[in-house]
Amino acid sequence: MGAVVWLRVLLCITGLGLSIYALHVETSKVKNKDFKALCDINEHMSCSKVFASKYGTGFGLVEPVLGKNSQLNVPNSIFGILFYTLVCLIGFSSSKFAAFLNLAFSIASCFGSLYLGYILYFVLHDVCLVCLSTYVVNALLLVLNIISFGQSTTTKKSKKE
Repeated sequence: MGAVVWLRVLLCITGLGLSIYALHVETSKVKNKDFKALCDINEHMSCSKVFASKYGTGFGLVEPVLGKNSQLNVPNSIFGILFYTLVCLIGFSSSKFAAFLNLAFSIASCFGSLYLGYILYFVLHDVCLVCLSTYVVNALLLVLNIISFGQSTTTKKSKKE
């Protein structure tokens, strides 16, 4: 397996770890209001404040559209766990379709990162280190998946010639 595959695995494991930690913080804060996460540095640098906001669940979009009890109204970290797992697993395939899927997923995740980054800074007026770290992982995965998609199309063209 090539360097791109292993780099994708490393990035996905990093994103998965960040998502699992975010879920831990959110569930711990629900159980214990006095819980202080490692990423809660001060009033304006608090990941638990962000995760506990209405934007920390269903991206703040699911509840107004589908209702509070919708099965899609789950912590954003659940979507992260699914995203990083899928991208990692799909990345083991060398097909053009798999490369396209990973590219599409990465583009979607970067739009999500831009949206949540806007919410973080302009609406919540907070800095979340876990959130910012996932945005960086998503951007790096996008670059990697652009490279993978490019390689999959050139490889297929070379085989036809």
